[in-house]
Amino acid sequence: MNPPRTDARRHHDPQVRGFASDNYAGAHPEVLAALALANGGHQVAYGEDEYTENLQRIVRSHFGGTAEAFPVFNGTGANVVALQAVTDRWGAVICAESAHINVDEGGAPERMGGLKLLTVPTPDGKLTPELIDRQAYGWDDEHRAMPQVVSITQSTELGTLYTPDEIRAICEHAHAHGMKVHLDGSRIANAAASLDVPMRTFTNAVGVDILSLGGTKNGAVFGEAVVVINQDAVSHMKHLRKLSMQLASKMRFVSVQLEALLAKDLWLRNARHANEMAQRLAEGVRAVDGVEILHPVQANGVFARLPHDVSLRLQKRFRFYFWDEAAGDVRWMCAFDTTEDDVDAFVAALKEEMAR
Repeated sequence: MNPPRTDARRHHDPQVRGFASDNYAGAHPEVLAALALANGGHQVAYGEDEYTENLQRIVRSHFGGTAEAFPVFNGTGANVVALQAVTDRWGAVICAESAHINVDEGGAPERMGGLKLLTVPTPDGKLTPELIDRQAYGWDDEHRAMPQVVSITQSTELGTLYTPDEIRAICEHAHAHGMKVHLDGSRIANAAASLDVPMRTFTNAVGVDILSLGGTKNGAVFGEAVVVINQDAVSHMKHLRKLSMQLASKMRFVSVQLEALLAKDLWLRNARHANEMAQRLAEGVRAVDGVEILHPVQANGVFARLPHDVSLRLQKRFRFYFWDEAAGDVRWMCAFDTTEDDVDAFVAALKEEMAR
């Protein structure tokens, strides 16, 4: 049978790679194959399809028997829906100042979710019970938004990792204050791969109540999920997802991507490879005089400081972003499809520009 005709044309050079974001990468072939498998025929819309039903079984195998997945379109949607689910209208969320929900979501948690973010400066992107206490007060003060949730990110926006014991301590501290714990897991696979533990080890096993499960950065076309672990912590999730414009009508095409990643070990293979490429990049960069690596390279990101003019020239050869342009700080991200040749070419270009 001949393949269906299409008038679409390729508008990009697939050989061009960059280090700006793991979102720049395409979809993993196994994910694309799963999408094709789910196509054809009719399935019930809005999540009552067989793929979404099977996803629940898979998610419970990773996050425990009480876990329930609510697929959504994107990471911001997952975070906003999850945080709304565990707060009252007067509630506030304690998070690191560098948290994605604070600096990279266009104010969506506050403008769309109606939440107040109580931020804490952190040297490495990680909260601790002591840092949480800087904002964990005033529950009976009607003049202050009530702290109800602690939100952490694994791996963090600075590429660092919480150990399971560190998350356990945060959960115990938060719960002792009557607060719940949300984990932003847009790169949860990279964290598990680096720690070499199952995802449950630092989520349901240590007290996390709800999490945002990432798929896009690890090989999906689009799609994430809110995973409710503590059913007593939330209410009316279905209504919240719809109200937040995150209910996909053809949900099978979101669910089957997460199924392809999570059913076996694709999620882990992709994350391990991205992490390995980041380590290779860090090793190459350390050999370049005048370039400083700012944080431990524990996942798939490398944060560095170099002369501003060098970064500007290098950006003309490879896409990447400034993290703090005034300080000269940049971020280089690796993805599941980053190759050793990509990394070596970038390091060579960096050496050339530093030598000019």
